[in-house]
Amino acid sequence: MFSALFIEDKQRVLRVAELARAINQLLESNVPLLWVRGEICNLVKAASGHWYFALKDEQAQVRCVMFRHKNQLLDEVISNGLQVEVLAVASLYEARGDFQLTVEQMRPAGLGVLYEQFAQLKQKLEQEGLFAAERKRALPVFPRRIGIITSPQAAALRDVLVTLRARLPGVPVVVYPVPVQGAGSAEKIAAAIRTANQRAECEVLIVCRGGGSIEDLWAFNEEAVARAIAASLIPIISGVGHETDFTIADFVADERAPTPTAAAQRVVPDRRALLQGLRDTAQHLLRAQRNRLQNSMQALDYLQRRLIHPAQQLQRQSVLLGQLQQRLQRSHAHSRQQQQWRCQSLALRLRGAGSDFERLLDKQAHLSERLANAMRSLQMRRLSRLDNVAQQLVLLDPQQVLARGYSLVQDEKGNLVSDARELLAGEELRITFAHGWARTEVKQQGGDEGV
Repeated sequence: MFSALFIEDKQRVLRVAELARAINQLLESNVPLLWVRGEICNLVKAASGHWYFALKDEQAQVRCVMFRHKNQLLDEVISNGLQVEVLAVASLYEARGDFQLTVEQMRPAGLGVLYEQFAQLKQKLEQEGLFAAERKRALPVFPRRIGIITSPQAAALRDVLVTLRARLPGVPVVVYPVPVQGAGSAEKIAAAIRTANQRAECEVLIVCRGGGSIEDLWAFNEEAVARAIAASLIPIISGVGHETDFTIADFVADERAPTPTAAAQRVVPDRRALLQGLRDTAQHLLRAQRNRLQNSMQALDYLQRRLIHPAQQLQRQSVLLGQLQQRLQRSHAHSRQQQQWRCQSLALRLRGAGSDFERLLDKQAHLSERLANAMRSLQMRRLSRLDNVAQQLVLLDPQQVLARGYSLVQDEKGNLVSDARELLAGEELRITFAHGWARTEVKQQGGDEGV
């Protein structure tokens, strides 16, 4: 695209942004993803989590950026002066016109192949189940003999022996000398593991060496050593390198210790701690025995106080029996006296109730007479009231009024007519007499003056 711009119009004046964009596209389309080696300098870890730094060598340097989602995947600590290899894309930061590398991956310089081999073997053995926790065995608590697979000249051997002697000096140690670095060392370590299993003279094996670079520890990343450890019938603890060093042997071993000294500490218990534990247990047993003896003595004293001669026990029982007999007699006499008092009280109440009975009969007869008189008086009052009401009904009977010459006048609808002004000429009326009724027609109507 950049060449096409000039071919089309060599006289065209480009804006800076157009030029930067064209160069950036030219870089991205023509420079592939590639590995670059150099020394880190001017490292800036921004608050956003992105890293900005430069890679340099003796003759040049280039700006780099590694975004947060990429640098979070790194296990190594990155700092200025570190020689690294980066997998990056070449691009142009258009805002400043700076050429830079956008870093996708980073590894220590020169170790890319070893790290790749390490990762491939680790994945392979993990898929085969050599790292599975269920296949790993527990180390013996008190091993009768310990085997050490390491170099006789290694400082790690001296550290392990000193630690074992300080913690549990009575345990025999068998050293299987092997080189732990250099060509062929992995095969010799694997052979030593197989030899220890064939001889079966140890209950636990320590595979160890001191710290070093990844190249120094590479023998413990070989497949031969890993498979020998996995095939071992004797439990194996791996103590290779420092605490931050991890090898394939660490993952396959029944247990991993961060250092050779830690492996020795894990294999045998501390003699001083055991002795202190024994002393504590002895004191606990002594206190428990003393407490039990004291409790038994107190129980014996209590039982001794309760132990009585049979004659004395019989005498006590006789005295108790006499006391109970006296209590029974007193209780019987008291109960009999209470019953007599109760009978006398009931007899008095019965006699008193007899005289009251006659009085109650008289009262009942008197009340019966009063009730009869009240009923007769009430009946007479009700009859008198009934006669009065009957006389009032007779006086108010419309038929009696009609018998005296009065009549009832009703219009065609049956309504009573009490005012002549309500009538119309020609209207038919019904007149009811004391005996019978008749219909008539209004010929004329007048007011009150005609009465």
